[in-house]
Amino acid sequence: MDKKIAKNRIEKLKQEIDYHRRQYHVYDRESISAAALDSLKMELFRLENEFPELITADSPTQRVGGEALAKFQKVVHTRPMISLYDAFSEEDMRDWEKRNINYLADRGEVPASLYYCELKLDGLAANLRYENGVFVQGATRGDGKVGEDITLNLRTIESLPLRLFEPTEKELAALGLKGEEIKKLLSLLKGGVIEVRGETIMSKQTLADLNKQYALEGRPLLANTRNGAAGSLRQLDPKVAAERRLEFYAYDLILGDYERGEVVGSRAAADKLVELLGFKRVTDNKLCRGLAEVFAFQRHWEEKRDKLPFFIDGVVVKYDDLSLWPRLGTVGKAPRYMMAYKFSAEQATTKLIDVVWQVGRTGTLTPTAILEPIKVGGVTVGRSTLHNLDEIERLGLRLGDTVIIERAGDVIPKVVAALPNLRTGREKIIHAPLHCPRCGAEVSRAGEDVAYRCLNKNCYAVALRRLGHFASKGALDIEGLGPKIVEQLVDEGLLEDAADIFSLRREDLIGLEGFAEKKADKLVAAIKLRQAVPLSRFLFALGILHIGEESAQTIAAYLSESISAAVCRPQELLQTAKNHSLDDWSALADVGPVVAASLLAFWHSADTAELFAKFEKSGLKLLLSLPAGGNLSGKTFVLTGSLSSLTRQEAKDKIKAKGGKTKESVSRSLDYLVVGEEPGSKLKEAEKLGVKIISEEEFLKLIQ
Repeated sequence: MDKKIAKNRIEKLKQEIDYHRRQYHVYDRESISAAALDSLKMELFRLENEFPELITADSPTQRVGGEALAKFQKVVHTRPMISLYDAFSEEDMRDWEKRNINYLADRGEVPASLYYCELKLDGLAANLRYENGVFVQGATRGDGKVGEDITLNLRTIESLPLRLFEPTEKELAALGLKGEEIKKLLSLLKGGVIEVRGETIMSKQTLADLNKQYALEGRPLLANTRNGAAGSLRQLDPKVAAERRLEFYAYDLILGDYERGEVVGSRAAADKLVELLGFKRVTDNKLCRGLAEVFAFQRHWEEKRDKLPFFIDGVVVKYDDLSLWPRLGTVGKAPRYMMAYKFSAEQATTKLIDVVWQVGRTGTLTPTAILEPIKVGGVTVGRSTLHNLDEIERLGLRLGDTVIIERAGDVIPKVVAALPNLRTGREKIIHAPLHCPRCGAEVSRAGEDVAYRCLNKNCYAVALRRLGHFASKGALDIEGLGPKIVEQLVDEGLLEDAADIFSLRREDLIGLEGFAEKKADKLVAAIKLRQAVPLSRFLFALGILHIGEESAQTIAAYLSESISAAVCRPQELLQTAKNHSLDDWSALADVGPVVAASLLAFWHSADTAELFAKFEKSGLKLLLSLPAGGNLSGKTFVLTGSLSSLTRQEAKDKIKAKGGKTKESVSRSLDYLVVGEEPGSKLKEAEKLGVKIISEEEFLKLIQ
């Protein structure tokens, strides 16, 4: 991205972020989800990192944000309530660690990789001031320097002590505090100032109970626990806050004018100290030795967060050694010594690159959004359904828009909003196609029907049959790509022809109904196994008119003679096949004039040329038939009954690898009938014609 485009994008992002932040922090209105806002902020942060000369003082990355409301008294924080930078990946966390190591190395220090990981609660941050051990004032974060006095509302929280407990010297010594440190702390408890910072939250159960009560009373329901907590603390009437049954969890201590490390040596000890003082703390917090343990802790709670009684949106990773905190200091709006390592958001922002129209079973055309890949809800998403043109118009979408994508759990990703303020003027209106994207037939929209439909009744059925045959056991035998999955992928617009199979990515599949990460990975791996395929199988899989499995073997052997390599590319095969005339094809055994004409028409078709170009681009490799000379060269086999040591397809592959051929019907020219368990009528027919009959054991000796 050049500087001019980046500058324009940065300005638009700043305006958009400031608008939504003001709606939430000043007016208590959530005009956009926190996850979507985080996604916009991360884009801005990355652009400013790439173009640091474009950073301005009014950028949202340079301040915590929010204004103190006029209805509350303003409170100036003794120390700023700074915000945190966000990390969304292991790479982000490694970069953070590396920056800190380099920063301290320049000062001759080497930090220990000991981190204290805390669950990041989703509520409203508050600062509590205790003088001589008594709670005297509580304030919101506000803009980080000036907050709002919400003392009366905070006093209603049962879990918040109005007077600090005084630990014994023995209890403090057990935390690692020494004589002088214990004296300092006890002195502050009796005649000094201690500030405790933490998160005010509403539990999941409380939200459910309150909404049930409010529904019966006809009162507006609470949107979520975060809004419930924030709205409660911003009520002028403390009685409203009292009925909300909020909780306060401490996560930081400010001990008078002392630096934290002058009294308490580690963050782990400080976390236990607040419990001794009378506060709730998150007991699942953990000391981690190195980033590998940090990553494991974060992954564990991303999977298990639903089991917690409250909502969390990530893990806060802090250097455990509190003496490092003042030495690392802050940069911009946030400290170097801690990082918010967030879970994958259920909403994120990305670009709408294109809209493709898929054709369903009834001929209905459904639009699908092609997106810049973005991680949301734990997986990378590259496409999303748009349902119909009316939905596109309702959302006001344009090609090139920045859009909000939502995905929760295994729900299929969807576009929930466009952000028109971020437009550059290059966006394009989205129109329904005039002709079917699959067969080119006319498209119509009847009366008030919201759907556009292809008028060619054979369009969908033909595509399904071709794709189903291509992936079937007798053809490419792609595990996991059965008829139902083929139909689903056709319906989703992911498959139009056989070459599209090799272009499927895990991000295309994850989020589709029935596709979790494991299933998506398994199918992609199965397709990759067929990136190199025997030519005879490929020819049969193509579904060329009149070409069966036996004919495909004959044609594969014939074409292999013209290519002096063991492996060839699709385009090379096509050019070789086009060099053969009708007479050439007619001269082959098992190929008559009808089959020869079908072959000639197929190889010279424009559709074939287009398909093979896509096969070429996908990296498909064709394994040529071995020349005659194997120990089964010139021999023909028919299989009947089930074999115990290998599948029928494996047996056929073994025969072909040894230079032999397989057939489906018994005739006098047949060399061997291989008989397994429960043979069919072919056995009697072979006995009648005098064909040599061999057992599975005899067959295995032949192919060894």
